Amino acid sequence: MRTIVKRGAVAALSLAVMASAAFAENVKIAFIDPLSGPFASTGTNGLHQYEFAAEMLVNANGGVLGGQKFEIVGFDNKISPKESLIQLQVAIDQGIRYVAQGNSSGVANALTEAIDKHNRRNPDSRVLFLNYSAVDPALTNEKCNFWHFRFDANADIKMDALTDVMAADDSIKKVYIIGQDYSFGKAVAAAAVNFLGAKRPDIEIVGNELHPIGKVKDFTPYARKIVASGADAVITGNWGSDMLNLGKSVIENGFKGPIYTYYAAADGITAAFGETGKGSLRLVSEGPLNPIASDRAAEYVKAFKAKYPDGNVSQARITNVIEMLARAINDAGSATDVVAVAKALEGMEHDSLWGGKIMMRPQDHQAIQDVHIFAHTDEGVQFDYDNSGYGMVVESSIAMASADAPTTCKMKRP
Repeated sequence: MRTIVKRGAVAALSLAVMASAAFAENVKIAFIDPLSGPFASTGTNGLHQYEFAAEMLVNANGGVLGGQKFEIVGFDNKISPKESLIQLQVAIDQGIRYVAQGNSSGVANALTEAIDKHNRRNPDSRVLFLNYSAVDPALTNEKCNFWHFRFDANADIKMDALTDVMAADDSIKKVYIIGQDYSFGKAVAAAAVNFLGAKRPDIEIVGNELHPIGKVKDFTPYARKIVASGADAVITGNWGSDMLNLGKSVIENGFKGPIYTYYAAADGITAAFGETGKGSLRLVSEGPLNPIASDRAAEYVKAFKAKYPDGNVSQARITNVIEMLARAINDAGSATDVVAVAKALEGMEHDSLWGGKIMMRPQDHQAIQDVHIFAHTDEGVQFDYDNSGYGMVVESSIAMASADAPTTCKMKRP
C-alpha cells in the first residue's frame, strides 16, 4: 500500500513538473522598431532575424531555465521617438522585461532615458534595453546607464576602422561628409572629422552637411554638390531608403570614388546598386558572411533563407543578443530579476556564431568585437543579399576593435 502511494506521489510530482514546463511563461522581448513607413523593410527584416534567432538558437535547444521559451513581440514605432515611448509603455504594461531596438539613435536616446526613469520609480517591473544597432557614442559615454547594453560597435569605433583604411589610401585628398540630421548623423560627422584630422591632417573636408531623415525624395542637389566639390571619397552614416537614394544619386551624377558607409547593404539596397555599386561601396560592420566563419554559420544562413526567401541575415549581431541574453538568464537563475541578468551580462565573453569573440565591457556596457571593412561585389560571394548575386566581402579586419578606447561613462548601479 505504501509502495502504491509512493508511486502515486512520484507520478503526481512528475505530472506537476511536466505541467509546469508546459505552461511556463514565455520570456517576452519587445522589438520596438519601424514596421511601417519608409524604413519598414529594415525593421521587418530585423524582426524576422530576431524571431528566427530566438527559435533556432534558444527555443529549439530547450529554452531557458529548464523550458521557458523566447517570444519576440513586435511594436511599430514608425521611427518616431514619441511613438517609441508609447510602445514602450504598452510593452511594460504587458509585463515585458526586455526591449530590443536598433534603428535610430534618436529613438534609442529617448528609450534609454525613459527606461532609466521607469526602473528608478518601479523596482518591481524593471526593464533591460538590448540595443542592437543604435550607435550614437553618447549612449555608452555621458548618457550611459546600467539598464542599457549595446551589442553593435559604436559610431566612433566604426569610424576609427574606416579611417584606418582611408588614411592608407594616398589617392584620397578630399572628402565629403553627408548624413541624416539627428544624433547619429551628427556623431558620424564629428568622428570623421576627428579621426581624419588625427590620421591624415592633409585631407581636406570639402563638405560636411546633414539632411532631414526620411524626408528627402530627390538627392540630386546633394549629389551635384558632392561631385562639384571635387571629393575623392564620400563618408555617410545613412541607412534605409536614405542610404539607397543618396548613394544611387551620387553614382548616377558621375561620382567615381569610394563611398564609405555604415549601412549600405541588404534591405533592397544591395539589389538596387547591383553592378553600379561595385568598386564604390564600402561598409564597416561585423559578422561576415563572405567568407563565412563555419559550417554552423552557413547552415544558419541557409535555414533563414529557406524560411524567409526574400530576407537577409544582415544584422549578425542579433544572434549575439539572443545567445548572450539566454546565457545571462540561465546564469542569473531568473528571467524576471533583471538586475541579476544585467550583472550576468556585464563582462560576459561570448564566442560569436560569426567567428571571433564578443565581450560586453562592464564599465560602459559597450560590446567589443571584431570589426570588418567590406566591399560590395559579385566576386567571391557565397551568401548574397536581396537574391541579387551581389554581397559584401571582407577586405580588412580589426580584431576586438577599440577594446582599450576610453569612456566617459560614470554608471550608477542599483
